[in-house]
Amino acid sequence: MDGDADVARVAALMAEPARAKVLMALADGRALPASLLASEAGVSPQTVSAHLRKLLDGGLVTVEQSGRHRYYGLAGPEVAAAVEALARLAKPQPITSLRQSTRAAALREARTCYDHLAGRLGVALLEGLVRRNALIRTDGGQGTERRPTDPLAQQLPDGPYALGPNAAEVFAELGVDLTAQQTRRPLLRFCVDWSEQRHHLAGQLGAATTQALLTRHWLHRRPHQRAVDLSDAGRDSLGALLGC
Repeated sequence: MDGDADVARVAALMAEPARAKVLMALADGRALPASLLASEAGVSPQTVSAHLRKLLDGGLVTVEQSGRHRYYGLAGPEVAAAVEALARLAKPQPITSLRQSTRAAALREARTCYDHLAGRLGVALLEGLVRRNALIRTDGGQGTERRPTDPLAQQLPDGPYALGPNAAEVFAELGVDLTAQQTRRPLLRFCVDWSEQRHHLAGQLGAATTQALLTRHWLHRRPHQRAVDLSDAGRDSLGALLGC
């Protein structure tokens, strides 16, 4: 028989500042080499390797060999959910430089949360989908407002939204074919955005929408960062399609 979940061990792994930075860097769902993670965490390659071994042993990350390089990624979306939940509870770090200030603002504006869009842009995207009846609230709430009963956990398996009457049309305009979304992953999931404290779209549909925006070059990843940028074409197109 197994005992209670060893929460303390997982919490200890996340509590070390360099390891926390590694997990935050991987929270956009990409796999990164140790050299980039060392730069992100502000430590030497030897130090980050020691931290990665601990994260591997703790089941928080996985590793894949590609040529001479080893690429590390989060063990799954539940790890990203835990990181985002802690980020929502945590106080912001003090800004001590222009570079840090610019990066912090970029994360709040638009970022990826594992494989879906978060930040101010992610919330605006969901608001636009609700506005156009691609998604509808099922609890009587308005827009993307967080429910008082929402747990502090980041991802909501019972989110207050459902596909609306215009879902197929609107998602097709965004480049997403609803009939092609047939994996075992839940179609609709929603997160409480830690910086906006409102809902953004997650699940299979959130991932497919984000990938469609990247494919159309409406959205661009920043190198080695979770922050993403909206292109001029993306701003014009999303403004016309969703009013956001």
